[in-house]
Amino acid sequence: MRVIALTLSLLFLTSCTQPVEEISGEVISCSSLQSKTISNPITLDCLDGSTGVAINSLRGPMIINVWASWCTTCKAEMGHFRSFYEKAEGKLQLIGVDVEEASIEDGREFVLKNGMTWPNLYDSDGQSRAYFGMGVPVTWFIATDGSVAYKKIGEIKSEEELITLTSEYLGIEI
Repeated sequence: MRVIALTLSLLFLTSCTQPVEEISGEVISCSSLQSKTISNPITLDCLDGSTGVAINSLRGPMIINVWASWCTTCKAEMGHFRSFYEKAEGKLQLIGVDVEEASIEDGREFVLKNGMTWPNLYDSDGQSRAYFGMGVPVTWFIATDGSVAYKKIGEIKSEEELITLTSEYLGIEI
């Protein structure tokens, strides 16, 4: 009798859950990233395995989102970035930087599972700490001249927040 009651309880509980939406991303090449030659470059590889760029040579307007696959708040903000990028593509560049991973495969899997469709760099040895510092998530708003217009430490809580920060610090209306 207990087995039947337990089975019915489990069946009832699992039948009330919403289906999980399948989201698929794509590991994008970094060949489209615009940079200029500088001294003392901090060069990161591209998550797709191709040659990356010097992160400190990138020019905007762009948003750089620093993330890691093990970071729960990084995962929580990805839906906001996906929706924002659908509207902002062509108006600015969005770039991810995967840091502090056990392996490059962890980052690639995160991109695919979280629907990311923008270029992502990969910091295999922690050298970006000199530029970004420690901790994730961090979102940088980079002006046309390459200067940091704004640095948001912590989770982006909504697409509206991204739109507002983009307008305020980069002068781009989405």
